[in-house]
Amino acid sequence: MKKVFLSFVFTLLSIVGFAQTGWVVDPMHSSVNFNIKHMGISFVQGRFDKFSGKISTEGANLDNASFNFTVEVNSINTGVEMRDKHLKSKDFFDGEMYPEMTFFSSSVTKDKNGYILKGKLKIKEVVKDISVPVTFGGITKNQKGKEVMGIQSKFTINRLDYDIKYDPTGAGVAKDVDVNVYFELVKQ
Repeated sequence: MKKVFLSFVFTLLSIVGFAQTGWVVDPMHSSVNFNIKHMGISFVQGRFDKFSGKISTEGANLDNASFNFTVEVNSINTGVEMRDKHLKSKDFFDGEMYPEMTFFSSSVTKDKNGYILKGKLKIKEVVKDISVPVTFGGITKNQKGKEVMGIQSKFTINRLDYDIKYDPTGAGVAKDVDVNVYFELVKQ
């Protein structure tokens, strides 16, 4: 009986040791921002005001973690209503037909500067493999005593790769878009 009990305890500890911890994006302390060159001389900055995401981890870091994020296209905000309306149109994101952009991870590996996150980014009907650097800010407790995690990523995508073909020469609206993501996630 003692062997059966000890076997049960060791099995339970093994399962708990590999249990996934869920983290959910706190939109009040997170942002999805972009920056794109305009007319070759200046930049337009913007953000998406509605997004969600989850990370599953096996411990207090991003080793073997899985990521899943969604951005609502029609929440685009550049501070200029007319431009935002144009960006939601068929010329750019076609928010009526494609209301969300999504990212699902396939792997995460540690490197000398942090982590490299690989996965699939879907914009409109186009799904592309991307690899982005992720900085792990750490884990702490917030003012309510809940554990929170901080991560950030800065990367560049070519909008033409995702069927955003307005001004394909890139003379007025650049081809490359710099994306800056800052997430604070709450442990579930």
